[in-house]
Amino acid sequence: MENGLLLSIQSGQHHIELKIIGEDSNLETIFKIDPLEASENGEAGIQLIEGHFYEYSVSGNYSLKASEIVFPSKINAGSGRLAPNVNTGTATFEILTYPQKHKCAELKVEIRSQKASYRQDYRLMLENITEHCTDLLLAHNSPVTHNFTVDSNQDSRTLYQRFAFIKSILQSDEFVGAVHKIISVPVTKWSENEELKDIRRIRRVDGRIIRHMAGSGNRICIPASHSLFEKLGNIPARVAMFSKTESLDTPENRFVKHALTGFAALVSDFKSGAGNGSRLFEEASLLENELDLMLTNPFFQQISNPAMLSLNSPVLQRKSGYKEVFRIWLMFDLAAKLVWRGGDDVYAAGKKDVAVLYEYWLFFQLLDLIRDTFDITPASIESLIKPTADGLGLTLKRGRHIAVQGIFNGHSRRLNVEFSFNRSFSGKNDYPNPGSWTTGMRPDFTLSIWPAGINQAQAETEELIVHIHFDAKYRVESFTEYKRDDLLKMHSYKDAIRRTAGAYVLYPGEGEKPFKWKGFNELIPGLGAFAVRPSRTNNGINALRNFLKDVTRHFLNRASQREKAAFRSYDIYKSKSNEAVTEQLPETFGENRSLIPDETFVIIGFCKNAQQLAWIEKSKLYNFRTGTDSGSLPLGAKQAEAKYLLLHGPRETVSGRLCKLKDDGPRIFSKQDLLKKQYPNPKGALYLVYYIDLQVESEFENQKWDITKLPGYKPNRASGVPFVVSLSELTKALVK
Repeated sequence: MENGLLLSIQSGQHHIELKIIGEDSNLETIFKIDPLEASENGEAGIQLIEGHFYEYSVSGNYSLKASEIVFPSKINAGSGRLAPNVNTGTATFEILTYPQKHKCAELKVEIRSQKASYRQDYRLMLENITEHCTDLLLAHNSPVTHNFTVDSNQDSRTLYQRFAFIKSILQSDEFVGAVHKIISVPVTKWSENEELKDIRRIRRVDGRIIRHMAGSGNRICIPASHSLFEKLGNIPARVAMFSKTESLDTPENRFVKHALTGFAALVSDFKSGAGNGSRLFEEASLLENELDLMLTNPFFQQISNPAMLSLNSPVLQRKSGYKEVFRIWLMFDLAAKLVWRGGDDVYAAGKKDVAVLYEYWLFFQLLDLIRDTFDITPASIESLIKPTADGLGLTLKRGRHIAVQGIFNGHSRRLNVEFSFNRSFSGKNDYPNPGSWTTGMRPDFTLSIWPAGINQAQAETEELIVHIHFDAKYRVESFTEYKRDDLLKMHSYKDAIRRTAGAYVLYPGEGEKPFKWKGFNELIPGLGAFAVRPSRTNNGINALRNFLKDVTRHFLNRASQREKAAFRSYDIYKSKSNEAVTEQLPETFGENRSLIPDETFVIIGFCKNAQQLAWIEKSKLYNFRTGTDSGSLPLGAKQAEAKYLLLHGPRETVSGRLCKLKDDGPRIFSKQDLLKKQYPNPKGALYLVYYIDLQVESEFENQKWDITKLPGYKPNRASGVPFVVSLSELTKALVK
């Protein structure tokens, strides 16, 4: 049957035939694997592929019970559709009688991951997570008693999760390889054996035998003809002979046997606490057999049980093989005590969700990477392990926010660094509060960086914090497989979550270069993807490490464009509203690109008579006195950066004499400099002089402004004192 399978199921008096056909006829998506292979991997023999769809039909008066995978036909109860979607692991299909709907049989089917390496990935990731968890346990301040007994009632919710942890240890290549190395190259000791031999069979005589001949009992007479008759007269009939033999019964080998025996006993306890035929029972049975097979090796038959454990032995602590078993023994009881509620997402109820496990695995990979890159030891890392009623609990769980923080001491600044798992960014908070400005979002991982010395809330308000997000995509094998939705999700994080500088996908690709897109000229803001895969040798994390080092260098650059843009955002948005400017103004393109009404300044200058006005128009210069008298112009940023000059004369409150100021700012002229320019009757010693352009933009032509309506105007004799207004303020004084 092409891409199909016909199964014959016998259960008591019920003989049932179940036919499964893959809807994709171009691909092989249905497998029946060898029972031994299935048993070794804790899987069912009938296997389907996640993400594919299947049609099924059941013979006779039978049907399949509806579930999240099984969708019976509304027309024919004996047929329907199987839709595994992203569910992976062992699924149990219940077969019912029809129409009574009584369960008469069941079929276990494995939903396999699409990735060919999922078995190896699953084992490697679970083993690595176990190592990280036990390291956390060993560092935990709470006392831990190294013992564990299986209570199938009390631990029913966490029994398989605990077993999965210790199974990952005992089936690891490190453990199996260590035991084989010990058996192949064991530590031995030389022991001396004493044996009584007939003196007539002694061929070599040494000092020890001579002393024995002189003093031992049970003596016999020497014949008179013998050369020793006159000296000894008689000799012992038997003498003690000593020989050295090599022995395997060392304290270190006794410890190894003790450890394996303890491991096997605990696995047996798990097996006893599991239901017969359950996944836990099957996997525990297999692991128990593996341990028993190790212990039946002739090597261990020569070793006695230890009377005491020599845990300070240099062999256990240093010699290859022994040190690995010793370390695993130390972590074993701790792993058995660990309760991980998040494990339910991975392997509860027959699941083997390698995609979720990849997300958890990445958490520890990123945690190690961030600790190393920023040279921090987060003070909050202890919060990952907390005491529970039945042991110690790992708080890592999908949907639960976990954050660890530390301070990075750079050569030029100190930075707060926070690494978050499943942080939610609410869409309910208005600016400047943290969150999303649309709907709520929750990236898998978020790296947040802000200056030390302020809390996170202040950093958010003042646009001083930056968020970089990462999302795990186990089912993507290469960047070319990226779906448009995946990329749009990264855009959503970057564009919707406030103060986000980057969003990147992490996927288990093989040997691919990272993909990085820069939003502008610098590393961030940006988007991209990094291949990080479960591997003992090269997991691809170095590319991500180099990226984070570049991020560190970027944050140490106090003159970055991102820093400038962040300040501009803060400066612009710190005021909730600005006064509207609806009057006609020049468009802001070309040389007027920086013409922002609130940030473009106009000097209101005084022209005392027609002679001065004529000089201004001829020389295209305008001067202000400097000094402290009432008619001088103080030189500040607004005065230096002013773009326009509006002139008015005595008793003139409405003026249309608007000029443009040249971009190079004012110059300092002396009285002699002005005389050379034929200025009429200068009185001051020094002047600020602007170069002006009498031609203004067409939008300002034929317009006049009421100077008395401008802030800073002073009436009467003070009306000639120069002052500065913004272009926005000037438009409000337009005479219509």
